[in-house]
Amino acid sequence: MHDELKSSFQQIITAVGEDKDREGLLDTPKRAAKAMEYLTQGYRQELSDVTNNAVFSSDADDMVLIQDIELYSMCEHHLLPFVGRAHIAYIPNGKVLGLSKFARIVDMYARRFQIQEQLTHQIAKAVEEVTGARGVGVVIEAKHMCMMMRGVEKQNSQMRTSVMLGNFREDAKTRNEFLQLLKR
Repeated sequence: MHDELKSSFQQIITAVGEDKDREGLLDTPKRAAKAMEYLTQGYRQELSDVTNNAVFSSDADDMVLIQDIELYSMCEHHLLPFVGRAHIAYIPNGKVLGLSKFARIVDMYARRFQIQEQLTHQIAKAVEEVTGARGVGVVIEAKHMCMMMRGVEKQNSQMRTSVMLGNFREDAKTRNEFLQLLKR
């Protein structure tokens, strides 16, 4: 994959009118290929691998909230970055997930070409699948370079998406508690 990406980046450099043999660009295709492999590593990861059996029995049955998980993804429409934060809450049903695994789940799905709406859904479904939770809520807030750097060029725009599953969807009190906890 690396050599194919490197060749593609050489073609892009030439196609935009640059000299791929210019000193400052000589190693750019190799560096860009390596960066793209890293930025898309989510395609080569599985949920079971990133959670690594870190699901533990627990009597906890109150809401668990993990806030401000940084995320970096790439818009599938323009291949430009979007950056933001994910907030995940769940109500355990006899099992809890190791704290760091929430960040790993976010990264696994964010490190793919994405739309924010789908990313939010994938994270919520993954947490539900792994924990068997009675409910899961996910809110993502992000800034999209495809809106900031091109097109309408709106620098202060931000997108928020949410997915509510189980108790978070069915019970307004649970949903409102989650959303109130997110207010700063």
